[in-house]
Amino acid sequence: MAGGFFLTGWCVYLWVKPLPVPYSYQLVEEGTTEKFGNLSLQAWPDLKISKYELRVDSVDKPVAIAYRAKTSDGQSVLINWENLVSEPIGELGGDLSELATIAADITKHVPKEAVLLAWWDTSRQIGLLSDRNTIFISHLGQPLIAPSYWKERTDAISQYEQKFWGSEGSAEEHKRFQQFADALASEASIGVGMLRELVGTQDAYIVVHPTDLYKLGLMRPDRLDIAFKDFPLTGNVHGLVGQVKAWMKENGYDTYTLQSLSEKAVRGYFLNEGKKGKTLLAQMLPLMNSTPIDFQGLQLVHKHGGYWVYKVPKA
Repeated sequence: MAGGFFLTGWCVYLWVKPLPVPYSYQLVEEGTTEKFGNLSLQAWPDLKISKYELRVDSVDKPVAIAYRAKTSDGQSVLINWENLVSEPIGELGGDLSELATIAADITKHVPKEAVLLAWWDTSRQIGLLSDRNTIFISHLGQPLIAPSYWKERTDAISQYEQKFWGSEGSAEEHKRFQQFADALASEASIGVGMLRELVGTQDAYIVVHPTDLYKLGLMRPDRLDIAFKDFPLTGNVHGLVGQVKAWMKENGYDTYTLQSLSEKAVRGYFLNEGKKGKTLLAQMLPLMNSTPIDFQGLQLVHKHGGYWVYKVPKA
């Protein structure tokens, strides 16, 4: 009888026991930016960088590469991410040279006393490279970007990520980030007012990028129906546009924007917006048949690569 109780208890334990995190970060090398010439960070020679491989036990090769930088107060900041598989894991990745340029431009042209708004990960990167004040300073981990087949492991992944990156943020910071997401997902005139409420009377600027569309779509699916697909660059621009529009039509999306991934590929973000009107974020980015230059809700002050910088008007 005791053996039967033990066996039953063990089965229950296995049933309710949370699944382990499916991957691990493995340190590859460390050094200053001089050692990592591929990162376009020569303007920050004192920055300490650690390179990690994201490893899955059942896969021989890494599925992603993460570059972690250390701030002066010891915080860890994800400075660059390279996905090595087709489905994004952890982050979407981007062009670090574009980020470095936009950070340098912000240092030159944005007043020291101004405050910057951006997605929490972009905020941390710009805060590190530009020495400007940002609303979000912690690793907030929202949304969780993971393959669908890891859905049952999301709790373990969230805990592992928070432990690895640290600086989880206060309840107030998480609340403010939710308000920021609500602002981007709102109709433009309402969203601009919500941004102003977040920053008070300070001079404020906001930085957005096409990857924000996908992340916002994961957090606010009722406002943005979003998908993406990567397309090879063959040198035939008209052919590329034709492929993108054909995929959009075939899959029932209304509009798209493109993100440069490398010299060999671009990523198309496709979206259907909700019935409540165009979102603020969609109007701040170049979508098919629209351009941020025509958007009157915010003042466009700078653009480089996929990054668009706006000044938030006074209340």
